[in-house]
Amino acid sequence: MPARRALLAGPFALLLPTGARAGAQIEEPLADAVRTALAAAVADAAPPRPRFDKVEERLAYLRWLGAAGEKLKPRKAEHHVRIEFLEALWYESRRAGLETALVLGLVQVESGFRKYAISSAGARGYMQVMPFWARQIGDGDARRLFHMQTNLRFGCVILRHYLERERGDLFMALGRYNGSRGRAEYPNMVLAARRSWDIKA
Repeated sequence: MPARRALLAGPFALLLPTGARAGAQIEEPLADAVRTALAAAVADAAPPRPRFDKVEERLAYLRWLGAAGEKLKPRKAEHHVRIEFLEALWYESRRAGLETALVLGLVQVESGFRKYAISSAGARGYMQVMPFWARQIGDGDARRLFHMQTNLRFGCVILRHYLERERGDLFMALGRYNGSRGRAEYPNMVLAARRSWDIKA
């Protein structure tokens, strides 16, 4: 019977969401000031090339990029794709005042580093951003949530927003991000993944 079930599922497997972990994040009303601030925070601007005041800082960044790139290689085989992703994620996480390892852990849990992941709740892309965010603080075009930098920008800004809502409580902010606020499973998974990305450069 299990073999028959597997055979029946086969033709339909491509039609189902690809294992993304996003929950049913709740669309909450935003005060006008909050909406304006979030909209400004996600406004498009390509990430600049990193600039460092000290040679040691640049070398540390390059060591991190190399080590993170090696760790990511099984999930993103093409070198230029891998480096472009890591450069954008490094920039967007820092821009939002988030730990890079935390954002990498969240992406790992949410989408498994799949750009076009879609959850059963309809969340999209690397950071599994719900389409309602495109309407609330973007230009309304939810298709843009599959664009790498747009997705990372939205995800980081939204997580920062939830951290502020939860007064810095990362556990509760992660639960709110996933739509599972107050339950331990999702925050624990992200925090465990964060530890695996805590690369000492």
